[in-house]
Amino acid sequence: MKRFVYIITDRNRKNLHVGMCTDLLKTLKFYGEMPTLFFDSAQQLNRLVYFEEINTEEQAMERFKTVSTYTRPQKEKMIRPVNPDWVDLTAGLKYESGVRVRPIYGRPSIQPARRAVTF
Repeated sequence: MKRFVYIITDRNRKNLHVGMCTDLLKTLKFYGEMPTLFFDSAQQLNRLVYFEEINTEEQAMERFKTVSTYTRPQKEKMIRPVNPDWVDLTAGLKYESGVRVRPIYGRPSIQPARRAVTF
């Protein structure tokens, strides 16, 4: 089973959190539902800026332990080559996995136009 090692941050890029999971979209949804899990609501972790897909659990655990010990400059050095603008990578993940979020548009009225009737 594939594992993911990821780095998630808040909107101001103040905090960098390293994690490991098997379902990245489900984990990101959990972060959205639990905004004050690690920090207060002003520092909500909601922006996925880096992730690696690893095939075995042992390799993923080793990579997680390694990345967790990195200092902030080392983590930034990992992020910048693959995501220089620190954009949220969640939208791309949803598109690739087939979970397309379709916007809901107002459906045009199918009722015939009413005419004013004069007597």
